[in-house]
Amino acid sequence: MSDRRSKPWRALAHPDARAAARPSVMADGSSTPAAPGTVCGMNTLGACLIGLALAGPALSAPAAPAGPAPATSATAARPIDANARPLGVLTPARLQAAPDQRRDYARVIVRFRADAPTLRAHPLRLQSTVAEARDVAQVRATTLSLRQGRVLTARRSLDARTHVFTAPGLSSAALARALATDTEVEAVEPDRWWRPYAVPNDPLYATAASAGVTAGQWYLKAPDSTLISPINAPSAWDVSTGAGVVVAVIDTGVRYDHPDLSGQLLAGYDMIGYASAGSTATATANDGDGADSDASDPGDWVDQSDINSGRLGSSCTSDDIGASSWHGTRVSGLIAAATNNGLGMAGLAYGAKVLPVRALGKCGGWQSDIEAGMRWAAGLQVPGLPTNPNPARIINLSLGSDGNCSSSYQSAVNAVVSAGVLVVAAAGNGNDAGGIAVGAPANCRNVVAVAAVRHSGTKVGFSNLGPEVTVSAPGGNCVTDTGCLYPILSTSNSGTTTPKAADNAYNYGGTGTSFATPLVSATAALMMATDSTLSPSQITSLLTSTARPFPTTGAQAASAPVCQDPASLGTSSQLECYCTTSTCGAGMVDANAAVRATLAQRSGSTPAPAPSPPPTTDSGGGGGGGGAMTAGWLLALLMACRLLAKRRTAVV
Repeated sequence: MSDRRSKPWRALAHPDARAAARPSVMADGSSTPAAPGTVCGMNTLGACLIGLALAGPALSAPAAPAGPAPATSATAARPIDANARPLGVLTPARLQAAPDQRRDYARVIVRFRADAPTLRAHPLRLQSTVAEARDVAQVRATTLSLRQGRVLTARRSLDARTHVFTAPGLSSAALARALATDTEVEAVEPDRWWRPYAVPNDPLYATAASAGVTAGQWYLKAPDSTLISPINAPSAWDVSTGAGVVVAVIDTGVRYDHPDLSGQLLAGYDMIGYASAGSTATATANDGDGADSDASDPGDWVDQSDINSGRLGSSCTSDDIGASSWHGTRVSGLIAAATNNGLGMAGLAYGAKVLPVRALGKCGGWQSDIEAGMRWAAGLQVPGLPTNPNPARIINLSLGSDGNCSSSYQSAVNAVVSAGVLVVAAAGNGNDAGGIAVGAPANCRNVVAVAAVRHSGTKVGFSNLGPEVTVSAPGGNCVTDTGCLYPILSTSNSGTTTPKAADNAYNYGGTGTSFATPLVSATAALMMATDSTLSPSQITSLLTSTARPFPTTGAQAASAPVCQDPASLGTSSQLECYCTTSTCGAGMVDANAAVRATLAQRSGSTPAPAPSPPPTTDSGGGGGGGGAMTAGWLLALLMACRLLAKRRTAVV
């Protein structure tokens, strides 16, 4: 399996063409330019880490491919564009620049067979140190090297028999094909690069008129004749605030010093650079060091000098030039911003805690870093990483890429779901022309995939769609060309490059499936706090059975059609359309209905009839398999399959 660079995975904050970045407004009402509503893309993140040397392996790492030549003076002075195209959009330049697409450098995820002689000869303990894990992985890489006749360098261990290997002189796809023929290899794939796709007294809940958003946090309120898609939080808060639940946000990191996140964040981990220490990884991380226990977001801005110097490898293009997104901070605020503190905004599950896991830097991140972050967040042992003292019950992935779910990604999902952890992922933001088929990891099996709807309940133009979608939630839309009437406002930072310290700033222009996804994650936290025994499949069933039906009228575009399965349209994109249960999931998430159904189920009473039935088709996405490391893992997988056979739940 190849280790795909998450585009990097890119964060999926993707407004439509009219959703320009709005200013961040400070506590005193003054405004400063806001970061654009997107994060470096997933498919290109891996490229940033290409060719990085791993300190101390048995075989020395090959030299990294040379970066692009310096630009001419005509392009060198290009400034950061605060209104640059959102990072979650899949542009041709970003796809071609993705590190996993290089022809002269390969990076793959390799899973050895459980009975491979190399594993028996060189066992790897899950509790091993960084040095021990690196040495064992390199010995295994060397064993393959001798049989393949090429130098392989070990980068990261994902579990006791799965590793990231790199090699110079060929593409990731070519190396994957070669290693797939080895009798000791069970599975191999490219490591892809990914990109980041109550009535409380918080003043912005009611209105943010000073920023031009009179609707305030409209997406949390009770639905009415104008606002069709809000998730109905006030009534849910009468039952639950998410207390005691940990939600992991795998993203760009977080601003721990944001006043409205004070007391809401746990100590997390920074995964960037663990697999590939070197100058490119350091530049991608942008925090001056490699992987460590500091999940702070130092900013992910990209300027012309980054492109000219080549210090970020091949993952970034001129399409990525833009201000820092503060994507992880914005996602975290939607989940659990402090509430009833008389400050800023309200978080949906404000009684919960957020566990920040940083896997995306400038222009994205490697799939293997995201997978390691998922396993670590769930409390599973990852070779070379410390034990997570605060395991999450929910993992939020507001990031993604095109293509099917890979075997390695599916393996990571299976492992955390078997540990009782719910995975919620953004369906994706399509391309410049509109929504397309759901990408990975949202199209992995056992994942709750989230599409985005407008305030009116119709599909937002940018949102991906298809049978893999589980449910939909508000994703923000602007309505007018001169301002954004219904954005998803959240905590941010007013620094366009580096962060401003203790900055009580908010972003008022957010749109994208990146911001619909945490609303579903937070709803799940409210449910888990109501009944801590809920399994991932039970939560999914309750979410879908209590979702409100999609409207059939009210689209802004008079000619808006009914949404179609992307598979029937080839490469065509879809803008605003009327959702169906086969394209946008079971319906629009209703936090109040989901929480009260959970309460009724726990008490043994009969919940209210579901307003909309769940999908009748299996929305499980692509990618097969998943690698078991032990007999226990296989048993857990068989049990999960049994549960899925009983309840065909669509997740992505």
